[in-house]
Amino acid sequence: MITYKAIQLKDGRECVLRNAEPEDAEDFLRYFDISHGETEFLTTYPDETEHNESIVSVRLKTQKESEHDIEIVAIVDGKLIGSAGIHMVQDRDKTRHRAEFGITVMKDYWGLGIGNELTAMCIEIAKEAGYLQLELDVVADNEAAQNLYKKHGFIEYGRNPRGFKTRAGKWQELVLMRLELDK
Repeated sequence: MITYKAIQLKDGRECVLRNAEPEDAEDFLRYFDISHGETEFLTTYPDETEHNESIVSVRLKTQKESEHDIEIVAIVDGKLIGSAGIHMVQDRDKTRHRAEFGITVMKDYWGLGIGNELTAMCIEIAKEAGYLQLELDVVADNEAAQNLYKKHGFIEYGRNPRGFKTRAGKWQELVLMRLELDK
């Protein structure tokens, strides 16, 4: 699936949303390390990844060529500052209708409308790919993200009170959310 969209941010700058390319691997790793070090809301810490430029390049190429999965990047002033993607839960008859949705934007770019646009694009792409349900987990303390997802129609369907355990030993409750795309 090929996608491209230029949007104007709330601060007047332009942001380009497009497919992640294999050539983005180095920038993607830099963005990943920064964004995953800025908040306790994400699944991993920057040093937990086994990614390297070669692995990321292959993954981005595969996703760009996929009919089911996609990774979209957000570029502001020539800098990769965010991404969002959808990925099939499992390629089995009983689960092919479900996709996981994930999104990250670097902290300096929060509140500019990037997350909203990335979410909307992923929902449309998921529908085009034939998915019937998008799913995500979000840290309960991340109210801004929950509000974004609810704005797009996601509903809570459960909670995991011990979903994450931070390095500081703090439990983080995860809110399980889904969006039914066939309604």
